[in-house]
Amino acid sequence: MNRQHKLSGYTDEEGRFTRLPGRRQKKKLDLMLEELAEKFVTDRNYTEMEVNEILNAFHTFGDPATFRRLLFGCGFLDRTKDGKKYWKIEKSLIQEES
Repeated sequence: MNRQHKLSGYTDEEGRFTRLPGRRQKKKLDLMLEELAEKFVTDRNYTEMEVNEILNAFHTFGDPATFRRLLFGCGFLDRTKDGKKYWKIEKSLIQEES
């Protein structure tokens, strides 16, 4: 079963996320974050505004800050202390297994 199929209850007809999974749906949230992380290019810096624009293109509920925090907290994105620069972190299989 592919990722889009597993997340179909959380997306609209255009594939944008319409809501976040509940607390008991951690695996679905992880899949959602993986999907969003793929929208970023490795070895490129993004401003907060650029990150928001990318995230807003893939969800309908207008809350890019939540996704930014989740992507940062789960190790998909890193940022400077002041939050002015973001970049994608490549997660290796070793990191994912530990």
